[in-house]
Amino acid sequence: MSAPRSPLTVIRPTRGWAYLDPRELWEFRELAGFLAWRDLKVRYKQTLIGVAWAVLQPLAMMGVFTLFFGRLARMPSDGVPYPLFAFAGLLPWQLFARCLGDSSNSLVQNQQLIARVYFPRILVPIASLLTALVDFLIGGALLAGLMVFYAVVPSAHVVWIPAFLALMLISALGVGIWLSALNLEYRDVGHAIPFLTQLLLFLTPVVYPASLVPERWQLLYALNPMVGVVQGFRWALLGSGAAPGPSLWVSATVACVLLASGVVFFRWRERTFADAVG
Repeated sequence: MSAPRSPLTVIRPTRGWAYLDPRELWEFRELAGFLAWRDLKVRYKQTLIGVAWAVLQPLAMMGVFTLFFGRLARMPSDGVPYPLFAFAGLLPWQLFARCLGDSSNSLVQNQQLIARVYFPRILVPIASLLTALVDFLIGGALLAGLMVFYAVVPSAHVVWIPAFLALMLISALGVGIWLSALNLEYRDVGHAIPFLTQLLLFLTPVVYPASLVPERWQLLYALNPMVGVVQGFRWALLGSGAAPGPSLWVSATVACVLLASGVVFFRWRERTFADAVG
């Protein structure tokens, strides 16, 4: 009696280099969860204070910004205490920076997995976003504590918070997908990412209100999608600043273009990933 045959899996080429099958992504959702959980454990493994780093980092930056920009430079803060103003900007910004850095390096850090196992490669940068969301939730609890301390009640526009977070994730994933594909072939891209992140920090209204930018430059300024995210996040949560206007639509359009073009570019270069790893 012959032994039962193992099931045969046939891998067919995709219907086009820009094609992305959502059903295939859903089938491998458990892999995305495993990658996110593994990265989370590795990040805080053999650390003295563990996940407390997710609190200490934004707190330390808030303290520095409050001292130099709030006290010494007398930076306006749209009618809310400057420490709260700075932290409300830092929270979505650090989520973006974490997503950008992790997704950009995700393929390089998973080279052996890419070379040996078949799965939709785009899941790797997507899984890195799930890890960054854990730090955001911890920081969100700290932000709620600061609001209680300063007796600031959330505005009626707080229901828009998920929309601005979605815009941030779209922006980070779009840029991250671009850079992850490039970083696998050109490793100097990884060295440029910290510089890019620092540059974008000061091109984003984190330590200063967006109202300081002259009106004639607002639309050009909004080409940085994080401008709409940070400005809208503060407006929705604290009620500070003006309601997002045309600049938000510019930021949202840029974010969607980045994501769509990033997926197309990633799928185009995906066929060469095994050669780049080898």
